[in-house]
Amino acid sequence: MKYDSLPHLTLPKIGFGTWKIGGGSHADPKTDPVSLTALHTAIETGYTHFDTAEMYANGHSEELLGRAVRESQVKREAFFITSKVTPSHLRFDDVLKACEASLRRLQMDYIDLYLIHWPTAGMKLEDTFRALNELVRDGKVKHLGVSNFDLKQLKESQECSETPIITNQVPYSLADRSYVNNGMLEYCQKNDIFLTAYSPIEEGNLKKRAALESIAKARNATIYQIALAWVISQPRVITIPMSANPQHIRENFEAADIELTDNDCQILERIS
Repeated sequence: MKYDSLPHLTLPKIGFGTWKIGGGSHADPKTDPVSLTALHTAIETGYTHFDTAEMYANGHSEELLGRAVRESQVKREAFFITSKVTPSHLRFDDVLKACEASLRRLQMDYIDLYLIHWPTAGMKLEDTFRALNELVRDGKVKHLGVSNFDLKQLKESQECSETPIITNQVPYSLADRSYVNNGMLEYCQKNDIFLTAYSPIEEGNLKKRAALESIAKARNATIYQIALAWVISQPRVITIPMSANPQHIRENFEAADIELTDNDCQILERIS
């Protein structure tokens, strides 16, 4: 596994996303066996960064992740757990209650990284961060970040936060360069902030392209592995692909070991 570092924090280049673990927008207990198998496979494969949210399966994703961590018998400190507060819970008291609820579902004493999941029109970031800063001071949260924020909102968050904003989690893939075009990636790279790429392989719908397939064949890899390798080849970029397929879970993890040449990256940069 490759790693990337900020001052005082190092994370694996590839983590495990849990959207659709335990259900979609609502809990679906019928999927628990598949979801738990996916989580256990990820832990056994070597993933340590797991990304969840109170919004995922209406909290059931957090419950299953916490259960899988406990059942693994691996020390809690070996994991880096990210969760997120929903847009409807951004008032001061609601943030505190939302975090407590996430901790209960995870059955953990702290969350490593807590994100604002989405910005909302008219949100009062000073009020939200007053609560987030309190959670950090109380030891319930170790680090703070945001998700789906534009550059103006990210900068405002930095001004409100008592501790460094360590990430903005946004869509980023071969097909989606919107956060490159709007200056976000460059800003993060220059200001010690991770850009955490979600949907890095377009939720398994990666468009086949001759150049991509050629590079994959030369590396004895899948096109999805090459797409992931390209994303993480960039400084300050980490990613959190999700799969419930044990083979794909392992392949995603192994993508971190693929070494792309400068020529490979130049070819992939031209793909649209």
